[in-house]
Amino acid sequence: MKPSELTPFLYDFYDREARVMPWRSNPSPYGVLVSEIMLQQTQVPRVIEKYNEFMETFPTIQSLAEAPTDQLLKVWQGLGYNRRALNLRKAAQAIIAQHNGKLPETLEELDALPGIGPATAASISAFGFNKSVFFIETNVRSVFIHFFFKGTEEVSDAEILPLVEQALDRTNSRKWYSAIMDYGTVLKKQVVNPSRKSTHYTKQSKFEGSERQLRGKILKLLTTTPMLSVQKLKEELGDNRIHEVIKQLTDEEFIVQEKGVIKLKS
Repeated sequence: MKPSELTPFLYDFYDREARVMPWRSNPSPYGVLVSEIMLQQTQVPRVIEKYNEFMETFPTIQSLAEAPTDQLLKVWQGLGYNRRALNLRKAAQAIIAQHNGKLPETLEELDALPGIGPATAASISAFGFNKSVFFIETNVRSVFIHFFFKGTEEVSDAEILPLVEQALDRTNSRKWYSAIMDYGTVLKKQVVNPSRKSTHYTKQSKFEGSERQLRGKILKLLTTTPMLSVQKLKEELGDNRIHEVIKQLTDEEFIVQEKGVIKLKS
């Protein structure tokens, strides 16, 4: 297959088997921003479960910018990596302060928002504004390695990106990226994940028993109990990493601590 032949193949697949996602049905820039941050480290089915609740609770950039921390984390529960929720609120606040409440369209301005790196900025540009931008994420990487690097090990993104530029449908990047991501999801169920041949491939660390799990437990407790004694928390959770994790959460501005008591930062 040549890069020019990839688009007809993807569209034939997509027209038959496109996944239904709420942010695709109504691809507003704000909705795309929310979905892209959620999708950074969470699988699509879980994001679909939480997206509508989030958008109903915070229907506008302004409402998100003003969200109390406890409410924000309650709605975010189940998505993991809670830092993303704070960054999303910070991004909303920056949009209000610096862009008159309107999500910026340029890659440079999007990349400058809290919690948004180059790949997420490009993804928001493609899905939110249908811009012809070139980026690589795990499903894009898998499809290109599968079709164009058979028998090759340690494929770099620098080798893949020129092929993305050749193959992209510049008249409808939103549909093209949706199609390739959907096909990549199906492909990884049919063959050994091609992304394992990527020089950028990393396996996600185990969640059970991790500091991530402990952080999540503490934050979940604080959404229902306004203030917690550190000593009581240590006794209840029985984990010697409590003090270290509390310091992390304090440094990251999730919580404040005073006289042995912690609470969510407003």
